[in-house]
Amino acid sequence: MKRGLGIDVLTAAQARIAWVFDTFPRVYVSFSAGKDSTVLLHLVADEARRRGRKFGLLFIDLEAQYRLTIEHAEAMFAEYADCTEPYWLALPLSLRNAVSQFEPKWMCWDPDAREAWVRQPPGIAITDENHFRWFRRGMEFEELVPRFGRHYAGGQLCACLVAIRADESLNRFRTLIMPKQRLEGRSWTTYQGQGLWNVYPIYDWRTEDIWIYHGRTGRPYNKLYDRMHQAGLKLSQMRICQPYGDDQRKGLWLFHILEPETWAKIVGRVNGANHGALYAGERGNILGNYTITKPDGLTWEEYAERLLASMPERMADHYRDKIATFIAWWRHRGWPVIPDEADPRDEADRKVPSWRRICKALLRNDYWCKGLSFSQTKSDAYERYKRIMKKRRQKWGIYA
Repeated sequence: MKRGLGIDVLTAAQARIAWVFDTFPRVYVSFSAGKDSTVLLHLVADEARRRGRKFGLLFIDLEAQYRLTIEHAEAMFAEYADCTEPYWLALPLSLRNAVSQFEPKWMCWDPDAREAWVRQPPGIAITDENHFRWFRRGMEFEELVPRFGRHYAGGQLCACLVAIRADESLNRFRTLIMPKQRLEGRSWTTYQGQGLWNVYPIYDWRTEDIWIYHGRTGRPYNKLYDRMHQAGLKLSQMRICQPYGDDQRKGLWLFHILEPETWAKIVGRVNGANHGALYAGERGNILGNYTITKPDGLTWEEYAERLLASMPERMADHYRDKIATFIAWWRHRGWPVIPDEADPRDEADRKVPSWRRICKALLRNDYWCKGLSFSQTKSDAYERYKRIMKKRRQKWGIYA
């Protein structure tokens, strides 16, 4: 049951931010230049100026981003230069590319592809790979974020302020409600280890609250949202992120509508971007994400083998590792033979295995096979994972 706090969400957020500055000697904002993190930045800067304090401002530049997003980020760094310690990172990171089987990952700011860069990093950006001792070329985005947090904390109690809202997505809602270590029992904090806490001051804001704030205050926001509105998007569809990941690729078709000049450069930079945009525009997603069919005369298992045979060998072997683990896991749970298909509702709820589920993962180019209940393997552990899987496949007799 919902319980009101007796105050509006703006006042509640301001009180949480004040508590953060009272509690933590080190504070930084994780900024994406989207509507939510922009509101958070405005509120944190207000409190920091009142106290005469500075806070860290982190922006991870992924190169192939909207020009308007970069312009807005530059404007915010300039606006709050008096109360921030700027960390604009333009470093070569390994990013998921869900629109290509031949290049399942791509590296932003790759020094070996400098001539193909979508744009040059701004002067404020940290581009030196040796700036942080712990950084290595090709590091995953998901690894960089906590490593930076520990670096900024420097062994002290530190708060990373993140503009996650509970009503934005199921995953973000779960981030907030899952049982975790909370600071002083506050539900909008989660412990990340080594003195670092994530804090979500606007977790209870709705999308409408975000735009009411922007409308009433008249403070700067990313003008890309104006173009999204002109393109006919609903408020719930307006999200700013790099659109090549497994979950974000649905918005890929927007790039060539909102910023055709940027899109022309991206097509030459990210393998499969144009193909992905065509499928996303026509089907709402890429590679048969919603309704899948198989050729007549083939079982789903036979179709899965055909799909694997059509892939680059490295990609196919990656999927064989996942499929072998999927089959072995269900064998131990009373399914010695994986059925070709099952009740669609049970498949959707992941209650039963089937070769149709496997085909769906392959057709979606679901690299980490999240649809088969897997999670992402950390990059520094992937080669060890491959060696272990080679032995396990031989032991199980699956793709040995």
